[in-house]
Amino acid sequence: MLPATCSLLFVNVGFLMFPSQLPKPAYKYFDVLMTFFVVVLVLSNIASSAKIVDLRFSIFGIPMAFDGGTLLFPLAYVLGDILTEVYGFKAAKRVIWTGFAVLAFSSLVFFVLKLLPGESSWEAQDGAAITGSAAYNAILGGMSSGGLVLASLAGYLAGELSNSASFSKIKFLTKGRWLWFRAMISSLIGELLDSCIFVTIACLTGVFGWHLFLSLALTNYILKCLIEALVLPLTYTTVRLLKKGEGL
Repeated sequence: MLPATCSLLFVNVGFLMFPSQLPKPAYKYFDVLMTFFVVVLVLSNIASSAKIVDLRFSIFGIPMAFDGGTLLFPLAYVLGDILTEVYGFKAAKRVIWTGFAVLAFSSLVFFVLKLLPGESSWEAQDGAAITGSAAYNAILGGMSSGGLVLASLAGYLAGELSNSASFSKIKFLTKGRWLWFRAMISSLIGELLDSCIFVTIACLTGVFGWHLFLSLALTNYILKCLIEALVLPLTYTTVRLLKKGEGL
């Protein structure tokens, strides 16, 4: 049997930890950003399914048209840059995969609703040009059809992961300087992959006609990058406030 003093020492040794073993401090705003990221992601995909906007002008003969989610989706890339800058690439990947899972689940919910029979009075509403299941399929059908879901998930995953990975790599190469440069270059890479993959798969699966390919791909890419450039001052401010609030 160990002496009392030795036993006490043996027990107390358990409280000694190396710095790498110490529990990581809980971040105050990480969950808030992750929630906002997921909401932006899901809403932008619903908007993409709901409407295609025509800007009514052309560039080099290519009509400028974009899906509704284009106005909102760039915020997901801005949030991805902020998460990578403040919390690191590993934390940003966690958020990206969480968004992927929630988006897939949302699509499943809309698909199940599409299969369920509609109530008779809801199906035949007086005075409406399109009602019931036809209206549901016209607005939310894209969120429940395989083509748009596959295009959204593939484009999102490739774009977001490449955006965060390139942002993290450029941060290392520039020794943490030039946030504006890192944010724009990584977004140009991510948005290019996202737009091309999304529109290509959507056209291949019949969601959009091939006659819209150049219009949607080019307009989506230009608008997304332009929106991200416009909110760059907000990105700087948010990063600074978050680092101060998290004590980083």
